[in-house]
Amino acid sequence: MKLSNWAKKQGICYRTAWNLFKNDKIDNAYQLKSGTIIVPNEEIKTYKKEYVVVYARVSSTENKPNLESQADRVARFCNAKGWIVNEIVKECASGLNDKRPKLQKILEDKKITKLVVEHKDRLTRFGFEYIKMLFNGEIVIINEEKEDEQDLMQDFVSLVTSFCARLYGRRRSKRKTEQLIKELKND
Repeated sequence: MKLSNWAKKQGICYRTAWNLFKNDKIDNAYQLKSGTIIVPNEEIKTYKKEYVVVYARVSSTENKPNLESQADRVARFCNAKGWIVNEIVKECASGLNDKRPKLQKILEDKKITKLVVEHKDRLTRFGFEYIKMLFNGEIVIINEEKEDEQDLMQDFVSLVTSFCARLYGRRRSKRKTEQLIKELKND
């Protein structure tokens, strides 16, 4: 059958089907001398539909405008690759925080075949290889940079800042607890 008919049966646009063909994602598909692309009938059953999720993250709500533009850039990248974006997930949380509900939901969802992020540190500051190994699908990083001295220093400062915040938070809660006990004794 022609690629255009195959695309209609798959529920995708012709351009996406053409990109799949060009990237050798449709087994046994071939192109005639006339330019027509033919997909054998058995390929209708074997094609696995991709479920693409874009993940954008910023550390604080002050950077919310950057969150929108980050998500837009990643979605445009996916469209340029011919990938249909099924979900765009935006989150305001530290990259050191391992309790990010939106990211946890993505990592647990078995239907997601591709997770796309702009930079590796948007997904996590540390433990990326563990996430990559345990995630059910493929993780695509648009701007994969080699770590240099400046990146390492930034990670170090982020780590120290995170631990300081946790330490001061504990101290604050201890003071509140002591204050409550004192007030209860006075009553």
